[in-house]
Amino acid sequence: MFSTVLLIAFAVIVAVNCVFYIIFSKFSFSQPFSPARKNSIPISLIVCSKNESENLKKHIPLWLKQNYPNFEIILVNDASRDDTLDVIESFSEIDPRIKIVNVVNNEAFWANKKYALTLGIKKAKNNHLLFTDADCKPNSDQWIQEMADQFSEKKSLILGYGAYQKQSSFLNKIIRFETCITAIQYFSYAKIGIPYMGVGRNLGYTSSLFYENNGFMSHMYIRSGDDDLFVNEVATKENTALCFSAESFTESIPKNSWKGFWNQKKRHITTAKHYKTSHKLLLGLHYAANILFWIGVLTCFFFIRWEWLAGLIAFRICMQYLSLTKGIKKLGETGLLALIPLLEVFLISFQLSIFISNIFSKPKHWK
Repeated sequence: MFSTVLLIAFAVIVAVNCVFYIIFSKFSFSQPFSPARKNSIPISLIVCSKNESENLKKHIPLWLKQNYPNFEIILVNDASRDDTLDVIESFSEIDPRIKIVNVVNNEAFWANKKYALTLGIKKAKNNHLLFTDADCKPNSDQWIQEMADQFSEKKSLILGYGAYQKQSSFLNKIIRFETCITAIQYFSYAKIGIPYMGVGRNLGYTSSLFYENNGFMSHMYIRSGDDDLFVNEVATKENTALCFSAESFTESIPKNSWKGFWNQKKRHITTAKHYKTSHKLLLGLHYAANILFWIGVLTCFFFIRWEWLAGLIAFRICMQYLSLTKGIKKLGETGLLALIPLLEVFLISFQLSIFISNIFSKPKHWK
């Protein structure tokens, strides 16, 4: 009797997992939208920088070389302690498209990136805004064009993909896997009309949308979340578009230590608790289904017939590969495909450790 109940429970968990994989296939089997006519709307690229002088030296030339007819770059120096401001000023002297915002810390908004970004948005002369980070480089000189093409009368929020640089370490594979799966997830939910997050490494929206929703004011007290909390608040099925052509990607420098990655994920997970309740329930159910599947694999091994267990495990993994393979390839991470089960188990365990850690200690600053 116990083995029968356990088998049924495990089958239900597998079924729930597969429902999510069906949802994720909405992105994996989709094609990027390419308009018949290219946009040429004025764009303001806004980059907030804190102690990023070396990255700015490398990436400002790449942003300036974008093959787009009409754009400006708003470079925000967020109270840096290095020579970030000097680097920005030196580039502004040779290219009039660069505008400078120099943020000085004040008591009310101490070390708050949202405050710095708000000043950058106020400086922008154009309604259509594009955001990235100082450590991000565009995948091509068509990046601005690809993102700008998604704007329309109805679409005022553009979700892009921010990849991480490929390295050979296991940590790097975990970072890239987590980033890739997260992107497949938020692209897929947006595809079914439930947009819930975006990443500041590659994001676009209009200043009209920003001001109509009072900017970051509803979550200004939360140190992080200038990207995902804003998207979570303002994104709708009607106003959100996706941009995931290979030329539209950005690439960032990943953390090179487990401690750095741990602290980064602590901040992200802490921010996620402020999502809309429906989104938290959906994301929580997905995580619970994943962790219960692997717990079930270990538990059922001792109590149910191996043929049934092997069949359910094989079915779930096949569904996983069918739904994720095209999406992972689309995001340029083909090398991770063979490691999906291993990376998933490790990432679930890593996230569980962070959940527990965040109960006792919460990060407060974006840098």
